[in-house]
Amino acid sequence: MKASNSTESPTGTPLTIRVVPPPEVEWFDTQLATHHYLGAGRPVGDYLRQIVERDGRAVALLVWGPSCYALKDRDLWISWSASQRVERLKLIVQNRRFLVLAAKGQSPNLASQAMGAALHALPKQWREHFGYRPLLAESFTDPEAYAGTAYKASSWEPVGFSEGYSRHRADFYIPNERPKKLWLRELCPKARAHLRAPQVPEESRAGLLAPPSGVLPLTQPQMKSLVDVFRRAPDPRDTNTQYRTGPVLTLIAMALLAGRRDIAEIARFATTLTPPQRRQLGLPRKAGTRAFHKVPGYGVFYQMLTRMDPEPFAALLTDWLQQRAGTLPQALAMDGKMIRDHIGLLTLALHEDGAPQALGVYDQKEGTERCEQTAALALIQSLPALDGKIVTADPLHCQRKSAHAIVEKGGDYTERGHKLRFWHRDT
Repeated sequence: MKASNSTESPTGTPLTIRVVPPPEVEWFDTQLATHHYLGAGRPVGDYLRQIVERDGRAVALLVWGPSCYALKDRDLWISWSASQRVERLKLIVQNRRFLVLAAKGQSPNLASQAMGAALHALPKQWREHFGYRPLLAESFTDPEAYAGTAYKASSWEPVGFSEGYSRHRADFYIPNERPKKLWLRELCPKARAHLRAPQVPEESRAGLLAPPSGVLPLTQPQMKSLVDVFRRAPDPRDTNTQYRTGPVLTLIAMALLAGRRDIAEIARFATTLTPPQRRQLGLPRKAGTRAFHKVPGYGVFYQMLTRMDPEPFAALLTDWLQQRAGTLPQALAMDGKMIRDHIGLLTLALHEDGAPQALGVYDQKEGTERCEQTAALALIQSLPALDGKIVTADPLHCQRKSAHAIVEKGGDYTERGHKLRFWHRDT
């Protein structure tokens, strides 16, 4: 059994928090099945049961498990990209059950004390059992039945509501017409910033997930039309190249659409394609085989990205995205990334899943004619309209010219950060 954690309550009586050992799981689940309105639930993924004790007697039970795959209000609150969400989802844990083992009014403040003590012990206990430290906790309450007093008192933050759907089968949801109130609680200082930073803390990295393999961000017809677009692009490399321009540029574009922002990541993305996907792209077959199609390596992508003119590439991809605005997700978040100091890509992408609508290029963060701020203004001005859309961006892009350009296109602008600056037509 792992060592327990003790927290002194305001009454001076310590609360001890320990993880439920296997011999006590049946008793624990029976208590939830008998006394919790949702029952015991079923374990899935990384799953932790906590007992809160006072003077050796159980006074509260908590269950923690995997977080929701996508929550609009949570993901907007974090302001992370789609690829970051997929990679870092395990760093958010969900409070799935909370049961106080005392009659109502019998122990005032016990619920908030037990929740606070459990949260204090959770990161260390989670790391001991699963090998990584979580950064954020999420939970839900039914606003028609509970006020969430214990969550408020233990420093949870209400950030919105669920969409009001219940899981019906493994991949199907039905409306329940009862949206739940969403609560979030940072488990360490600056957890929100860590979740969207280029790197997460060392003690949390074992919880990162690798991107799925064999998954394209486009349908087969969309991929074919994109190959046709890039086949007309000039090839900056030598004429006797093994990999043609169209497939290489299409792979780069699809990798960017999937959230890859580094040459090595683009090369790894190419290796995840299945044999049928490679064949559909028109990649060359390996000598001596009938069905194995090779993919470009790091050197091919390096040569293409360092020798090509990025502006025509961005223009072609932006035009293609604009023509399919009705079938592709809308873009709302503006973010810039440098690829190994060779090319900066500025993306206007949907908050919910990171799918881009338009791209711009730059070569420095600031201080030049092709800096990120200048590229942002040019990208906004090139768009036909932003009617009814809110564009969010980092403080770097909090410039009057950019904000006014967004407003002139019919949109609104907010700066991501702890304090929001909001620009609209009356600004």
